[in-house]
Amino acid sequence: MLKFCNVDFKYDNDLKPLIEDLNFHVNKGEFVSIIGPSGCGKSTIFRLICSLEKAFGGDVFVNGSNINKLKGYIGYMPQKDLLIPWRTISQNASLPMEVGGKTSKEAKKKAEEYLDVFGLDKYKDKYPKDLSGGMKQRVSFIRTLLTGSELMLLDEPFSALDAITKISMQEWLLTQWSTLKKTIVFITHDVEEALFLSNRIFVVSEKPITKLKEVTVPIGYPRNRHMLNKTEILNIKEELVNELKQRIEL
Repeated sequence: MLKFCNVDFKYDNDLKPLIEDLNFHVNKGEFVSIIGPSGCGKSTIFRLICSLEKAFGGDVFVNGSNINKLKGYIGYMPQKDLLIPWRTISQNASLPMEVGGKTSKEAKKKAEEYLDVFGLDKYKDKYPKDLSGGMKQRVSFIRTLLTGSELMLLDEPFSALDAITKISMQEWLLTQWSTLKKTIVFITHDVEEALFLSNRIFVVSEKPITKLKEVTVPIGYPRNRHMLNKTEILNIKEELVNELKQRIEL
């Protein structure tokens, strides 16, 4: 589904590359998390996938197509919901389809079908200011889903939520992923969140990024939080936390 082949990248004002000869892949239908300290380049990886930045060397492939020749959208959900305050919830959700050429009527009808499925139908005519943080993130997820992409990039979507809402949204997201069969790449600082959600975890452990350390999460789906108390999961959590602490200290 997603493949980085010998990718090099640096920002114009930087003397040294941020990414150098990077190779990794994500299989169709996987849930993969990327973890690492702030400023390590996690979000830059997403920007390369979305063609918001261009690699200086190497190639990025999505579903077998070079990202520079890809027709269609990548589903990208940023940290902030970025809902447009003067558009209703259904109008916000329908935006990707309008951009893609659907009429406002067609887009609104499809968006409202999804709002109904995700339990937000009664809020369709409300505005973002009328919704809680968790509800806004659900709308943002629906909007990302309605890009039609099989690949969804979620960049710390729950980082601004309170602890209880965050747990609820993690469980909600797992349910949607198992139902929709999408491929999800998820950026987070939260090791426990990554362990709860992911098939595999990629750790940004060096700068420049020349490789991603890969950790396979040894529990199946469906999941519950009691599984996080297994000895092997606790050991992995401790190892990952210690590694991230070392990265921050460097």
